Amino acid sequence: MTKRDYYEVLGVDKNASEDEIKKAYRKIAIKYHPDRNPGSKEAEEKFKEAAEAYDVLHDPQKRQQYDQFGFDGPNMGGFGGFSGGGFSMDDIFSMFGDVFGGHGGFSGFGGFGGGTRQPAQHRGSDLRLKVRLSLQEVASGVTKKFKVKKDITCQHCHGTGAEHGSSSETCPTCHGSGVVTRTTQSLFGMMQSQSVCPTCQGEGTIIKDKCHECHGSGVVKGEEVVEINIPAGVAEGMVVNVPGKGNAGIHNGIPGNIQVFVEEEPNDTFVRDGSNLIYNLLLDFPTAALGGTAEIPTVDGSKVKIKIEPGTQPGKTLRLRDKGLREVQGYGRDTGDLIVNISVYVPKELSKNEKKALEELQKSDNFKGDSATKKSIFDKFRNYFS
Repeated sequence: MTKRDYYEVLGVDKNASEDEIKKAYRKIAIKYHPDRNPGSKEAEEKFKEAAEAYDVLHDPQKRQQYDQFGFDGPNMGGFGGFSGGGFSMDDIFSMFGDVFGGHGGFSGFGGFGGGTRQPAQHRGSDLRLKVRLSLQEVASGVTKKFKVKKDITCQHCHGTGAEHGSSSETCPTCHGSGVVTRTTQSLFGMMQSQSVCPTCQGEGTIIKDKCHECHGSGVVKGEEVVEINIPAGVAEGMVVNVPGKGNAGIHNGIPGNIQVFVEEEPNDTFVRDGSNLIYNLLLDFPTAALGGTAEIPTVDGSKVKIKIEPGTQPGKTLRLRDKGLREVQGYGRDTGDLIVNISVYVPKELSKNEKKALEELQKSDNFKGDSATKKSIFDKFRNYFS
């Protein structure tokens, strides 16, 4: 299926509130829910498409990334893990069960279709990290290693939460359904509502003999060395999302993600302007007047020679194509430029001979700029900064 704009998928405008987004997603999810469309591959795809759109738009950080960069945002593996991790229907119900008013069940909407509810699968929480990058690391992309303290799967029970030789039992409260149903009388007759089973927390099973290491949760405190690939072109304030490397979910649930917040170190050589880099070249007066060559550093550490035309004026800019930074996930095609901003050095102190030589030059009309020349220099500055 061709990827569609997330706002179009949910039928909301770009200024929609969180509540409007939630209502729009719920409406589409009901329409294309598998219980209501048994065996329909098209309905299943639309159901997943709506879940992917909601995963991004209901999260302020992901939404900001999407609004700025579209589908090429820096979240690795795709927004929310859908395009990269291939989330199943059970994953969607587990993550967004609150939208349906229960824990993934559908009969609470009025009993469409009588589908079988899957046991709840708990999702681990996300972790947040900060990384400071040099401009060179931003330019090339980099792999960073972090030693992360987090919840990991208990090795004694392998995440089940039960002692060896023990197994889980059907929950006596919900009889394995994971939900409890309550019937109440209203003005419109008998009404049924469902909620997560308080005994098993929606899993449908309980553990009698709990693991002595994790006390039945299936997770323990630990640490892991995580390698995180930072793509080229990221910028200050961006968030790189690493699916599946956050806290482990209880009872072998879905692991959370790691969100890596990018900070940039100042650079003494270049000024960053989006994907462009600005280099301030200071020429001596003879080179500016007579012409010559100059060496310009680039962000990859190499140098390029440029030609200085005779009579080069302060404020002139030269553009070196594709010598800037790559756009995030630009695949080498969308690369910025290196802009060389030229200024001319004027010494503060002069020797007697230097002063005498300049006084002689001062008498020449060729060294006196007219109003048109001054206006030209001003326009160059104004056009550059606008």
